[in-house]
Amino acid sequence: MAISAPQLGGQSPRRVNFVSCPIVQDTATVPCWLSEYEGEQYYLGIQTDISAEFDPPYLGHQALVEGIVSDEPRICGGIVLKPVTVSPLPELDQSCSVIRPAVPQFTVPFAPRPPGPSGGRLAFDPPSSSTADLKPPYGARSFDVFYDVDMLVMGRHAGQLTEIFNYAQKIPGARLKIVAGRGATKLSNGRVLTEREGIAKARAEEIAELFVGAGISRSAIQSIWRDEAEPADGIDDWRSRRVTVRVEP
Repeated sequence: MAISAPQLGGQSPRRVNFVSCPIVQDTATVPCWLSEYEGEQYYLGIQTDISAEFDPPYLGHQALVEGIVSDEPRICGGIVLKPVTVSPLPELDQSCSVIRPAVPQFTVPFAPRPPGPSGGRLAFDPPSSSTADLKPPYGARSFDVFYDVDMLVMGRHAGQLTEIFNYAQKIPGARLKIVAGRGATKLSNGRVLTEREGIAKARAEEIAELFVGAGISRSAIQSIWRDEAEPADGIDDWRSRRVTVRVEP
């Protein structure tokens, strides 16, 4: 990961992209995740489990926050970012360890379940799939897999990997084309955070190995990667941290 000097270019004033320590605000139901930037506090999401839409960051690491300022009322004292993408950075930062005790004024009445571990899902464990009810003929289809900064496959990718595998199984002799990129994000302060060199190759090779391990012939898989980072403009730059898997007849 590298951060370059400021570059020219404007962005929407209601969009914020920043790197900061995450903060845990405990409540009577589930903890909230917050982060501070330029003297303001932002609400990121709540702690639930691996099946939730929001994937929380980690204490002990800074996080890249990319979101749009919402008009919704504050939650746990923080301005709501919606939508928001939060990516923990791999480097350890022991200063990112703040856990605030529960206080009466902060509640999470919409919490879907008590905090704590769930059964979770591992790679290729069968979830509900959007391809399950598709009928033949099955044509070419592309799937985008999005990543945290400088990271490889994580538990939250399990359902999507299974969906891709199941779709490929519907097509006799299916071929997979894997295209991996290296991401970059333009921060609100004008600097650019760029993923480490070699991450695109590592992602492409890992995805290929996962599918080979699941039973797809290696000869049916083509892997391509681009080590040059995509241009960053501060608008949905998280989409550049991705692998696209195209399943073709």
